[in-house]
Amino acid sequence: MPRTIINLDPDDKAWLDREAKARHVPMTEVVRQAIRGYRLAQERRRPPRLRDTLQRTAGLWRQGDGLAWQQRLRSEWER
Repeated sequence: MPRTIINLDPDDKAWLDREAKARHVPMTEVVRQAIRGYRLAQERRRPPRLRDTLQRTAGLWRQGDGLAWQQRLRSEWER
């Protein structure tokens, strides 16, 4: 695992030390969990990529010709 050196405000470092002690884990584990949680939250907020959505939904429509169905629905708008 690569090592990274960061500078923290004294209050943040003190909080990390207290949190690590309360959880009975090393301070580095608290940092790793925080980064992992932040990364996952960011990924959930991003809209899905079109390619991923198309791959997940490919083949879902099983009711015949989708274009004909769509045109039939739209023809109701013209009445």
